[in-house]
Amino acid sequence: MNYQSSFLGNIPPVVKNLLIINVLVFLASSIFKSSLGIDLHDIAGLHFFMSEKFNPAQLVTYMFLHANLSHIFFNMFAVYMFGRVLEQVWGPKRFLTFYLVTGIGAAVMQQIFQYIELKPFLDAVEFYKTNPSHPDLVTLLRDFLRPATLEMAQNTQAFTRAYDQMVASNPQGATTLSLEFVQQFRIDYLNAFITIGASGAVFGVLLAFGMLFPNTQLMLLFPPIPIKAKYFVIIYGVMELFYGVGNFKADNVAHWAHLGGMLFGFFMIRYWRRKGIY
Repeated sequence: MNYQSSFLGNIPPVVKNLLIINVLVFLASSIFKSSLGIDLHDIAGLHFFMSEKFNPAQLVTYMFLHANLSHIFFNMFAVYMFGRVLEQVWGPKRFLTFYLVTGIGAAVMQQIFQYIELKPFLDAVEFYKTNPSHPDLVTLLRDFLRPATLEMAQNTQAFTRAYDQMVASNPQGATTLSLEFVQQFRIDYLNAFITIGASGAVFGVLLAFGMLFPNTQLMLLFPPIPIKAKYFVIIYGVMELFYGVGNFKADNVAHWAHLGGMLFGFFMIRYWRRKGIY
């Protein structure tokens, strides 16, 4: 078979390597977790910057990890469909730069809005640590200490039983126990937030395609109707803003990361146009 006529042979180099790397990392993460007990999502996924598990390298590594088969399929399908066109227009170096910058920009945006969402929790914990009292602990447990994992829920139940048995007979010991629990809860809670996926960079790619080829007709899958690329991008952007601001329960999609990828992509293209780079 002629390699140049094969599927991979007709894909430009950066997009091809992105597809290969993402698939290999996806397979490796599955094998490492099931066979070796090594969780690559916990190691290389993007943790909240105030978490003890945060590492600056995660701003890059997170975008090569995916949660499941559908997650990686749709992200890589978009990279293949739109990224190869951009790489042919921009060339490999500029496309790779754009992809990484939008992916990192998405991570930065996600961190900013995670901090905004977590600030009431962080403030409440710090207030209790400096002003511990039984009424404040009750308020903290009711309004702010919401377990993010089953283990955290079990630890919270164990603490409340121990605290209730101790608070009347040994209030000082109960206070000490509560401070230790609150501090550990803070650590575990911040560690529980992990962002993974190439979606931020993918949304940057979608935005770029819409800006470079605004009147290109795209065919939606659901519903199966044609739509111009510029309207497709606008609709997606509005939807992500709606879901990001709404912050709906049981929604674990990083909508602010998606918007971050689009925002950084927009400014990067505007900058290139002003400089006359393309």
